[in-house]
Amino acid sequence: MMERPRYFTPSEVASHCTSADLWVSFLGRVCDLSPLMSRYQGDVLLLPIMECAGKDISNWFDPKTKDILKFVDPLTCCERYYTPRGRFVHVPPNGPCSDWDSDIGQPWWKDRRYEVGLLSAKTRWIRILNTLTSQEQLLEVCSEETLEEILQRFLRFNSHARSYTWKHQGQILDMKKTLAENGIMDDDLELDQLRLDRDIFIPTILLNFNDDLTEG
Repeated sequence: MMERPRYFTPSEVASHCTSADLWVSFLGRVCDLSPLMSRYQGDVLLLPIMECAGKDISNWFDPKTKDILKFVDPLTCCERYYTPRGRFVHVPPNGPCSDWDSDIGQPWWKDRRYEVGLLSAKTRWIRILNTLTSQEQLLEVCSEETLEEILQRFLRFNSHARSYTWKHQGQILDMKKTLAENGIMDDDLELDQLRLDRDIFIPTILLNFNDDLTEG
């Protein structure tokens, strides 16, 4: 059985924005380039990547070929990679170069070893209310995530989250399904069209305490 990919919000990607901990997203993928930064430490070709640490760089790529954008050089009539921020690691030079190592294997943007997950196509805010303690927590989640995966996110706020029954409008939620599959629809577009404040209409999930406590 194929393992489900892990989804990340743009804000999660943005939190990895140092040379020692550098993530980027592109074409729906999230990649941890920290090993690349370590391998080529001190190389000037890392600068364009460092400038975009924690950001989405889909505009660097052709969505059809999944490769770096290309153009035809008007002077040489040769096809070149389009890198307006400057050439970066694994992009070949425009001309003959004695220090260019062509034996790099897969360039980093094609190397699946750097991939840590997928970027959510749409994130949502939910309100989780503990009916036992009246504690309330706002949580940004990925629309592709199941309730079980959302629970994993919530564990840092309540390590006993599995000891609760998750409900919405009186209905017990299926933890193997997404919010939408549980009937908790994303009304953001409709709210925007009606010029209503999204924050007022954040859906609330109620946690009802069970008898047993799971280990923290």
